[in-house]
Amino acid sequence: MSPTSADKRTAAELAAALGAGETSSVEITRAHLDRIAVVDGEVHAFLEVDAEGALRDAAASDERRAAGATYGPLDGVPVAVKDVLATRGLPTTCGSRILEGWVPPYDATVVARLRAGGLPILGKTNMDEFAMGSSTEHSAYGPTHNPWDLDRIPGGSGGGSAAAVAAYEAPFAIGTDTGGSIRQPGAVTGTVGVKPTYGGVSRYGLVSLANSLDQAGPVTRSVLDAALLHEVIGGHDPLDSTSIAQPLPALVDAVRRGADGDLTGVRIGVVKELGGEGYQAGVLARFEESVELMTKAGAEVVEVSCPHFVHALATYYLILPAEASSNLARFDAMRYGLRVTPDDSEKGVPPSAEDVMRATREAGFGDEVKRRIILGTYALSSGYYDAYYGQAQKVRTLVTRDFEAAFEQADVLVSPTAPTTAFTIGEKVDDPLAMYLNDLATIPANLSGVPGISGPSGLADEDGLPAGVQILAPAMADDRVYRVGAALESLLVQEWGGRLLDQAPPLVEEGVQRSSRNQGAPS
Repeated sequence: MSPTSADKRTAAELAAALGAGETSSVEITRAHLDRIAVVDGEVHAFLEVDAEGALRDAAASDERRAAGATYGPLDGVPVAVKDVLATRGLPTTCGSRILEGWVPPYDATVVARLRAGGLPILGKTNMDEFAMGSSTEHSAYGPTHNPWDLDRIPGGSGGGSAAAVAAYEAPFAIGTDTGGSIRQPGAVTGTVGVKPTYGGVSRYGLVSLANSLDQAGPVTRSVLDAALLHEVIGGHDPLDSTSIAQPLPALVDAVRRGADGDLTGVRIGVVKELGGEGYQAGVLARFEESVELMTKAGAEVVEVSCPHFVHALATYYLILPAEASSNLARFDAMRYGLRVTPDDSEKGVPPSAEDVMRATREAGFGDEVKRRIILGTYALSSGYYDAYYGQAQKVRTLVTRDFEAAFEQADVLVSPTAPTTAFTIGEKVDDPLAMYLNDLATIPANLSGVPGISGPSGLADEDGLPAGVQILAPAMADDRVYRVGAALESLLVQEWGGRLLDQAPPLVEEGVQRSSRNQGAPS
């Protein structure tokens, strides 16, 4: 394989090749590192690449395999990690200047489980600062570009992980989802993204944005890959007080049950409130085709109403900033991270601790982080707490009740993942309200803690860019989203004649060039 060519095999295919002795972890890892070296200057999916560490761990995997002592089914398959998860010995910046150069002395539980499974870590992926954003334009280190069209966003806040997988820089990756930051990037990059049940994957070592909403999960090129990775990172963790003390459902088995495309007896609820006005015509067309395929495969499709979902966006943007303003108070320049000492020579006295904090937070935080800190502090302030934050928590309860009622009528709920395909970089960065609307369909799941998966639904007619379909299930019924997701993937593969990513316009091999919206959709 030449340095510029991409290894398009899924993680499951790579694991099978390793098991059959057809390749080695070092060869696979080096091929992906070579791909990163060639294309990431334009894609900018990575903030940190650990070539030395990845190759060292790959060599150790090959030695284990030669001795017949693998750590698990994915031993030797490399992975990328969103830069919001602590990694011992590797910088963890959360896409912010305030943590520039910070190297944690410990691993997040998710990272520790990746290492325990024998997965070499390629590096840390770009993200909106402290996971605040829907486009990965709010990274302090520059935006990530969508491999389908380098002038477009890859979604956010986990656009780096999605772009790395879509550009074949990594077989799969870890993202985090606070309001859709795994699923929405998955939709606009044509990848598969899973938000597990809240508490189903440990949050220990995940730098908190909003404690009651954050959840780590897989970013992959197939539903099977997502299940395999989920089984590696999931399960109870005593270090996380929100971790659910019960075993994961059998996720890989669920994928295998769904792989034949048979949905006989499955009740699928189309959420009335997650569609229609504000949704791009091509996105709705691909979604409706997906629903039709599921109907032909034997599913019983019904429309369900979740009336309080129309308030979910407003609710989220009160609860999240409130929790974020509290969490980000720890970045005070006193203990770790950036420290800016203001020049107070005119005063004739050394700057106070308050002066240093003010100068550091001014220099270290970007505009979107400051915006949400101010909003959250206001919502929690005396005299406004009950009117805003307290009311938002009551509406959150109503959203959860809507889910409970809907799941009495259907086994899973479906909707488009995002209202539109990827928009142009810079198009919405100065319009926060327009940016927030990109999470319209994904936020309800985070408010209630239920699991969801986004998979490709095809290419929108208007621009030839990927659209996504979202599947939601009750809490701890993650196996349902995998079974239905695998079935729909199988049905759509039959419809397309191949995986969506295999149809993607390839990045130019000899020196990456920008694509154009005028190049048209792949045939």
